[in-house]
Amino acid sequence: MSNNDIEQIVLEKAHQWTKEPFDKVTRDEVTKLIENDKKELVESFYRELEFGTGGLRGIMGVGTNRMNIYTVGMATQGLSNYINKQFKGKKDISVAIAYDSRNNSKLFAETAANIFSANNIKVNLFESLRPTPELSFTIRNLKCQCGIVITASHNPKEYNGYKVYWEDGGQIVPPHDKNIIAEVQSIKDISEVKSVRNQDLIKIIGNDIDERYLDVLTALTLSPQINRKHKDLKLVYTPIHGSGVNLVPRVLKRFGFENIISIPEQNVIDGNFPTVVSPNPEESAALKLALEKATEIDADLIMATDPDADRVGIGVKNDEGKFILLNGNQAASILIYYILKMWKEKGMLDGNQYIVKTIVTTDLLADIAHKFKVDSYEVLTGFKYIAEKIRELEGKRTFIAGGEESYGYLVGESIRDKDAVISCAMFAEISAWAKENGKTLYQLLLEIYQEFGLYKEFLKSLTLKGKEGVEAIQAMMVKYRTNPPKFIDGSPVNLFHDYLKQETLNLQTGKKTALNLPKSDVVQFISADGTKVSVRPSGTEPKIKFYFGVKGSMKSISDYPNASKEVDEKIARIMKELEIA
Repeated sequence: MSNNDIEQIVLEKAHQWTKEPFDKVTRDEVTKLIENDKKELVESFYRELEFGTGGLRGIMGVGTNRMNIYTVGMATQGLSNYINKQFKGKKDISVAIAYDSRNNSKLFAETAANIFSANNIKVNLFESLRPTPELSFTIRNLKCQCGIVITASHNPKEYNGYKVYWEDGGQIVPPHDKNIIAEVQSIKDISEVKSVRNQDLIKIIGNDIDERYLDVLTALTLSPQINRKHKDLKLVYTPIHGSGVNLVPRVLKRFGFENIISIPEQNVIDGNFPTVVSPNPEESAALKLALEKATEIDADLIMATDPDADRVGIGVKNDEGKFILLNGNQAASILIYYILKMWKEKGMLDGNQYIVKTIVTTDLLADIAHKFKVDSYEVLTGFKYIAEKIRELEGKRTFIAGGEESYGYLVGESIRDKDAVISCAMFAEISAWAKENGKTLYQLLLEIYQEFGLYKEFLKSLTLKGKEGVEAIQAMMVKYRTNPPKFIDGSPVNLFHDYLKQETLNLQTGKKTALNLPKSDVVQFISADGTKVSVRPSGTEPKIKFYFGVKGSMKSISDYPNASKEVDEKIARIMKELEIA
């Protein structure tokens, strides 16, 4: 299709948005784009905003390819149709709705609530912003059939999103994801959307659910006496203008900690995230103010959560007294090690427990689990697959904890999504435990490396925006599938995993075997020396991501600087080989 054809289709679609029943603000904005900004017009209308396997996520604005009350409305109508079909004959079908601090989040949440109620579905709507993991908890606690949270997680401020959860409290997975997508795609026009609010079916919820949620989290503490002994531990916490602002301090106090230092300007709820470029705790710039405060007061720990409080960034002091930021793999390793060690010391391990990690998360987690004779399961990238594994084994085996490299962790079975609220409490507890044992979190990490090997990972993301970016990412994935590397840093590639084809190719023997995981647009190369390189397009951002995992050795903690330098150099060489340095 030529550019002229695309522009003609876009103009036809856009002109429909300049008429009723679209509201006047929307009509005027579309008219302005038609007259003044053809490029933005194309980006806004060249396709429908895709309802993917987790829901919607996109830039806010007018148009079919943007997050607005109309795209949210059509998605909610499709979801309502699916819910009513799935639970046909059931009385009192209900959903829960939460939202974060982003611009328009409350508006989109109320829009969805109106449509659910118009479709005879009861709605439990939070009175104000709440963490995403609390939404997961609420679905299970109130025995809802479905739930949504309005959030774009850690994306830049221009984004918003719409995540869908099923009755188990986990994000939707097959077959529901594809079936919901089909229902949403069947809604062709906003005239099909039922939007007249039924007030009798909408219940506003708040502190009562908070208390239930916090009760469940508080029961997960493993060292309450040590926490109380070290109640004055200096904990710097920032919600980065997001939904952790109330519940994270509350759970920390419940765990026994009293010295919680905030960053006042980042406690302000503001979807423009005025103190950061991006509210992503994976990026050091987002923790700049927290680092400055921690250095000023000589804090023990830094914690920063993203806008919907499902991810947490951690800062610790190294042996020189300088604060450094842990990556997601390091934090997950500390968390899993501590929890399994405590479970063992308390005699709670009987061989029926397990942890879960994703395919791009450090293999150190599996090694730690093996030491404690706890099984480790590996699932596709995305916490919904960790939740799916918990559901699969529910009542049969006990889930202890899980994590993924992108700063998301979960402890216990009551919540079915990554939870920065309980994660903050547990990292504070681990800091207290380490201090009780005469060490810091940093020293604990080095001890783990000494025992299991220096695992080091690195993520490189390439951002490619717009229509051209989508096409470029697709072309790169085709290249890696059709011409996989034969060597990585001089070591022959033994295994090539293609999760889209659901098969593994042994490059040395030519033998193909099935991969027993769902289809996913991911390729993975594993070399003879254990190096792992994974490539996947982001499901939520215009990015293609490269994950590197290598392993070095450390005979003693004093070896760490040199060993770390060696693995860093190895990763740099690999990136250069793959032409992405």
